[in-house]
Amino acid sequence: MLTGKIARMAEIEVGHALKNVIQKMEQALQKRPKTLPQIPPRLVAVSKTKSAEMIITAYQSGQHHFGENYIQELEHKGNDSNILEQCKEIKWHFIGNLQRNKINKLLNTPNLFMVETVDSLKLATALNKACQKRETPLSVMVQINTSAEEAKNGCPPDQANEIVRNIREHCPNLKFEGLMTIGSFNHDLSKGPNPDFQKLIECRKNICEEFQLNPENLHLSMGMSNDFEHAIEVGSSSVRVGSLIFGARQYTDKAKGDNPETNNDIK
Repeated sequence: MLTGKIARMAEIEVGHALKNVIQKMEQALQKRPKTLPQIPPRLVAVSKTKSAEMIITAYQSGQHHFGENYIQELEHKGNDSNILEQCKEIKWHFIGNLQRNKINKLLNTPNLFMVETVDSLKLATALNKACQKRETPLSVMVQINTSAEEAKNGCPPDQANEIVRNIREHCPNLKFEGLMTIGSFNHDLSKGPNPDFQKLIECRKNICEEFQLNPENLHLSMGMSNDFEHAIEVGSSSVRVGSLIFGARQYTDKAKGDNPETNNDIK
C-alpha cells in the first residue's frame, strides 16, 4: 500500500501524466480531417499490474475508464473494497484474450462496462448466454486482426460482418459498440498512415453500409501509448494507454493470473 510522501508523489505523477495524455488527445483531435467522424476520443487507462491505490489515484484525477488484460487480475481489482468504495462510477474494459470457459469469472467483476475482444461467433454466443441475468446488455466490440499476425488475436477482416450480424440479431444481452484492433507495433509514419488502422476504418465502412449504421455511432478502438495520437488523427474514438500514465510495468506470474496466453499486450 502506498502511504505518506510516496502516496503523494504517486498522486502528483499520475495526475500530471493523465493531464498530458488528455492534452495530447485534444491536440490530435484538432488535426483530424473534418471529413472523418468527429467522435470525441475516450481514454481507457490500462492498469494491468498496477495497484488498487494507483487506480484510485487516477480515478480521483478524473479518469473513469480502465482496461485490464487478465481475468483474474480484473476480478480481483473489480472486487477490491477500496476501489468499490472510492470509485463508484468506474468502468472496466476487458481488453485481453477471452476464453469461453472463463466468461463467468469475468462477469463476476462489478462495474464491468465493456468487452473489447469478441472475435468469434462461438464467443459472442457464449457471452450472450452468460449475460442473461444482467440488468442491461453488456457493451462489446469485435476485435479484428488487421495485421494478419499469427501472434495477434482477433478475427480476419472478412469475418467481421458475420460476427456483427450474429451479435445484432441473435445476442440480445450484448450491445455492439464498435471495432477494436491491436495492429502492428512501431509503424514508421514517414511511410504513411498505419495500414492496420486504415484496415479497421475500412471494416467500419463495410459494416455501416451492410447494416445501415451511422459511422458517428460506431466506435473504433485503436491506438496505444506509442501511437495514440496518430490513431486519433485518423479516426480512433477510443485509445488504450497504460505506461504513459502509470509508468513501466513489472510482470509477475500473479499479475498474469489464469490467462497467460493472451496476445493482446496493451501498452
